[in-house]
Parts: sequence; structure tokens; C-alpha cells
Amino acid sequence: MDASFGVLDAFAFVVFAVLIAVAVIIVVSLGQLPGRLARKWRHPQASAVNVASWIGIATGGLLWPLALIWAFISPSGSGPSRIENDQHGPGEAESEASSNQPAPLREPSRHEDMRP
Repeated sequence: MDASFGVLDAFAFVVFAVLIAVAVIIVVSLGQLPGRLARKWRHPQASAVNVASWIGIATGGLLWPLALIWAFISPSGSGPSRIENDQHGPGEAESEASSNQPAPLREPSRHEDMRP
């Protein structure tokens, strides 16, 4: 048997190291996903969603789908839902309800007055 370390052995180790790095990146990205989504949509329990996501990853992915679903569901009575915010933009639902006055027109800028 030849006990030398050749070029192909080194190449195999490099490929193996790259595969391990990619696997770690994928696991970390999946672990962060529900928490990021919950924070993005201002979920009132975003911290708990984040913790549940990491526990789900640590248990082999068993609880991770529940954390992802939890990130999409807003509890009742917590203000406008994410769907309303997507349709109207954040904060517009409250402003429309509080004032039924039309929005004031903006005045033209100096550059718009100088059109040829």
C-alpha cells in the first residue's frame, strides 16, 4: 500500500471542507429565517419565534416548520394584520381611519416650474 498524500487526496479534502461549509451556511440561514420574518413583519412575539426556530433546528428540524408557521400568524387583537399592512403599507390603515380628509397636494418644485 502506498501511504503518500497526493494531489487527489488534497482535492478530496478541499471538496469535503467546502461541502461542510455550505451545509453549515444552509443550516444557519434556515435557523434565522422564521425570526427574521417575524421581526420584518413586527410580530409581537418575534423573539419567541426566533428561539423556537433555533430549537427546531437543534431537534433535527422537527419543530422548525411550526416556528415558520408561527412567524406568519399574528395573534388576534394585535392590531392590523400583515395582509392589511401589505395592501396599505405600514401605518396607512390607522391614518385612513383617523382622518377622512383627502391628502393635500404637494406644491410643484422650482424645477417643475421651469419646463420648456
